[in-house]
Amino acid sequence: MEIFTYMEKYDYEQLVFCQDENSGLKAVIAIHDTTLGPALGGTRMWTYQSESEAIEDALRLARGMTYKNAAAGLNLGGGKTVIIGDPKKDKNPEMFRAFGRYIQSLNGRYITAEDVGTSVDDMDLIHMETDYVTGISPEFGSSGNPSPVTAYGVYKGMKASAKEAFGSDSLEGKVIAVQGVGNVAYRLCEYLHEEGASLIVTDINKEAVQRAVDAFGAKAIDPNDIYSVDCDIYAPCALGATINDDTIPVLKAKVIAGSANNQLKTPEHGDIIHEKGIIYAPDYVINSGGVINVADELNGYNQNRALRKVEGIYDILGKVYEIAKRDHIPTYVAADRMAEERIESVRKSRNQFLLNGHHTLSRR
Repeated sequence: MEIFTYMEKYDYEQLVFCQDENSGLKAVIAIHDTTLGPALGGTRMWTYQSESEAIEDALRLARGMTYKNAAAGLNLGGGKTVIIGDPKKDKNPEMFRAFGRYIQSLNGRYITAEDVGTSVDDMDLIHMETDYVTGISPEFGSSGNPSPVTAYGVYKGMKASAKEAFGSDSLEGKVIAVQGVGNVAYRLCEYLHEEGASLIVTDINKEAVQRAVDAFGAKAIDPNDIYSVDCDIYAPCALGATINDDTIPVLKAKVIAGSANNQLKTPEHGDIIHEKGIIYAPDYVINSGGVINVADELNGYNQNRALRKVEGIYDILGKVYEIAKRDHIPTYVAADRMAEERIESVRKSRNQFLLNGHHTLSRR
């Protein structure tokens, strides 16, 4: 790939290559935009087929974090790290300590957290070398497992979406089809069950399904049938790209609201569901509870304060739906527009401040 061409196209600020021969560290830190504040985004460890694939993934994920953090109302920019290697075989303490030193050298421009292939233990090792890391062990003042908080945000976002679709945010009596019953989705099911929703669940893990059936009286269904089942709300909480050419024609839900990342296979699928009148909660808005939670660690973690901020996902999605109606655009475009407008307004005010400061100095 033409790296500078790509960076210029999407206005990236910085790409940092980190190498440590002793530990085998090969990492790429991508910083997309720091207009709103330091770039926050997790560290992913993955067996990439090529270096260019790793670079592209880091860049793509960093840009996604800019939008996620901006839409969530956080005073943080977007960044991401990828470490090239097999997380099951190639990890060692020296690798993460070396990586921590690279983060420290950026003097707070980038703050990391755990992601696919990394853990709390890995973050603790990074923390030995730098304070610019979140998601560390609770004994260091961290928030611990983010799954319950992410689930709470999805629950609040689902209520906002129900209000948009049905005129009321009550989920009592609503039939909700939940795809995937992992850590986040199981907690989400708890909230939905408590409110009196009727649950249909599926997962390739049969034990996870049975757990939800036993705890919530959920109806189990084959993974292939989850899209076409009669329901009010479809909650994708497993794989990405489940909103695609095959699934859209059979969807009966009026609302799509779940915790999965990258739910739309392509942007065009967001256009199609918009035309069909389905209310779609943009994934990076509704599942932002986790990043809101870890961001609170930067102020000295307070769970009550973090949960109050996560409750704000309800109002944030309400704003997305307002913009979509105002501008006659799909909700995924409205979410991007909301994030871009926030970044642009801060950028303009900052530039104006610098300009005024320059004029004041020149008058002196």
